Amino acid sequence: METRRIGQLDVSVIGLGCNNFGGRLDAAQTNEVVSAALDSGINLLDTADIYGATLSEEYLGLALRGRREQAIVATKFGMRVDDERQGAAPQYVRRACEDSLQRLGIETIDLYWLHQPDPSVPISDTLGALHELVQQGKLREIACSNFSAAQLREARSAADQLNGPAFCAVQNEYSMFVREPEGEIPADDGAVERESTDKRGVLQQCAELGIGFVPYFPLASGLLTGKYHAGQPAPEGTRLSSTGAWQRFGGDERIATVEKLRGWCADQGITLLELAHGWLLRHECVASVISGATKPEQAVANAAAGAWRASASQLQELEEILAG
Repeated sequence: METRRIGQLDVSVIGLGCNNFGGRLDAAQTNEVVSAALDSGINLLDTADIYGATLSEEYLGLALRGRREQAIVATKFGMRVDDERQGAAPQYVRRACEDSLQRLGIETIDLYWLHQPDPSVPISDTLGALHELVQQGKLREIACSNFSAAQLREARSAADQLNGPAFCAVQNEYSMFVREPEGEIPADDGAVERESTDKRGVLQQCAELGIGFVPYFPLASGLLTGKYHAGQPAPEGTRLSSTGAWQRFGGDERIATVEKLRGWCADQGITLLELAHGWLLRHECVASVISGATKPEQAVANAAAGAWRASASQLQELEEILAG
């Protein structure tokens, strides 16, 4: 599989999202999915301390016994685990890292993400603690998630002032149906906190800063998996099977667009999965696309979907479909 760079790491262009581990999947099922992913050429395994109420890290660690050298382990901290474990204050950064290392059963986390901004803590304080952990050999690279363009600039400035490692990547939502990162960078009026929910221009900011962009929810909450069809109820047990989820993430208008994309894919001889992944990977700064899997065959299919790329004329045709 093709690899791209995140900092010093060579990561597969398709990553395995581990959010189902410890929730929908038990330890044995997790092992099957991880094995299938590694065997298919996926090396970036992306989890978080909150996934599966901390069980995701534990199950992933068990699945990697004997195969640790094949994997780039990425995990996250900062979102609420419980009342005492949350945020990005230096003392908690150190604790969160130690907890994740213990659950994963490894000595070094390859890629450590700040899961979301913490407006109550100066980013320089968080980076200072992360720099210590890098120096101690507990982290290889540091990154962030759910950051705006302004927050990325602020973090780079703080890292430069500290003369330490900077965030090498950002992980934000991006798909054919969620295209906010493509927008223009908002005018910088110094209101970094107010811009925390405005993710416009993050792709451009990544290119300017020389950092990687890693999309999550690349399949638009399942819309681009091929499971959903116009005029048919969502399959039982899928993400959009409830009425509320259908209206929030799907809706008849988006399903109609999916049907057009399905027909376009049939004409091109590709799958919706190939379209969804290849469309994102057209950007040079997109380092890896994170896709979850609940079955080994899904991990294999995701891995295979990373090879297709659209031509300029195909991209224009797709824009017309999406605009319609």
